[in-house]
Amino acid sequence: MDISFDKLIKLQKIDSEIISVNAHLDSIPDQIEAIDEDIKATAVLVSGARDKLAANQKKRRELEGEVKGIREQTAKFKRQLNDVKTNKEYSALLKEIEETDQKIARIEEEILNEMIAADDIEKEIKAALKKQGEEEGKLKIERDQALAEQKEIEKKKDRLEKDRSALLPAIPAEQLSIYQRIAKKTAGVALSPVTDDFCSICQLRIRPQILDDLWAMNEIITCEACGRILYHRKPADPPDSDPEKETG
Repeated sequence: MDISFDKLIKLQKIDSEIISVNAHLDSIPDQIEAIDEDIKATAVLVSGARDKLAANQKKRRELEGEVKGIREQTAKFKRQLNDVKTNKEYSALLKEIEETDQKIARIEEEILNEMIAADDIEKEIKAALKKQGEEEGKLKIERDQALAEQKEIEKKKDRLEKDRSALLPAIPAEQLSIYQRIAKKTAGVALSPVTDDFCSICQLRIRPQILDDLWAMNEIITCEACGRILYHRKPADPPDSDPEKETG
């Protein structure tokens, strides 16, 4: 029987393209997910800085509340000065007032430090927001490009599958069955061209008798090592034939 090598080769080309397209399509969701994670990461910088500012403000409120409580205590001590009857009691109250004033001074200094820190944090937030805007802009462009690429690849896959469906009826059923069986075992690559007497895929040297049989192109011959269908890349006259001698 004549082997439809040209159609099998065309089918192999389509199938190889479909494999490549599927691999590309499979990679795009991961690519988009990675971009989304990067977008989230830019937001983390901002939220982290805002959390620091919130903690700073909370601490300042607590310190201010502490100062308020101490001031109330100081006012109480000062009122009691009018009621004491001995110098000892008077001196003790003055000492208490002095200590509370010192506490207030220390806490107010701490509040001032927190206010200075808050200014730095606000600058940090501003810088983080700027960076977030810049990074998100770039990442969203990348995401849109990936989605657009996905659509184009899906269109290409549809075209390839239509071409494949149109080609299949033109291949003899027995030859197609052999091709499909081998392709299933060999990750979709059922054919291997012979180059310089070697199987191009597994690099097995093809025996001379098999090479002669290949030129006849009347049977499917598989590689003894990898099991793929062998064919000459460009079918032509056998090496032994000389067209000039035949016509002369």
